[in-house]
Amino acid sequence: MREYESNATCGKRLSSIGLDNTKVNRQAYRQLLLTTPGLGEYISGAILFEKTLYQSTTDGKKFVNCLREQNIVPGIKVNKGLDGLASRSAEYYKQGARFAKWHTVVSIPCGPSALAVKEAAWGLARYAGISQDNGLMPVVEPEILLDGEHPIERTLEVAERVWAKRPLPHTLTMLKRRVPPSVPGIMKMVANTL
Repeated sequence: MREYESNATCGKRLSSIGLDNTKVNRQAYRQLLLTTPGLGEYISGAILFEKTLYQSTTDGKKFVNCLREQNIVPGIKVNKGLDGLASRSAEYYKQGARFAKWHTVVSIPCGPSALAVKEAAWGLARYAGISQDNGLMPVVEPEILLDGEHPIERTLEVAERVWAKRPLPHTLTMLKRRVPPSVPGIMKMVANTL
């Protein structure tokens, strides 16, 4: 479950239902989501915003403990760069996170250059190693921004350069084995949607 919205993004959700973006309202919103009875029957992990990792319900129970009680593994979205990541990761683990998600963004219209792809891959690999060194399972997301006027063939060309080719046959095999033929298509979630 993606619950790593910044306070500003959470405020947009609150505003859409006529509520002010206050600490109390954000806490109530997150509490509503993270303590939903039966949630663990449908999800196995929750990616949290850094501040949410440290927050509690109105009665003082840490959100990470609410998740664990439903057999949901708490994780953290890391987005402050590689400097200091080791110490932050150790603290995230101490607070109850067991995985960390990092994404890098590649833009299509003017690239990406071979160097941009290489640097993105290097950053993701370095992050993954630091996460593992601190007990966190890394979730690596090389995101391709779809913005622009380019044709779908250009998107395919960029995707083939950015996304690893090695796991692809295994992913396709798994999908063919597990997804019923009646499913018309599978789409990747777009990260920046409301």
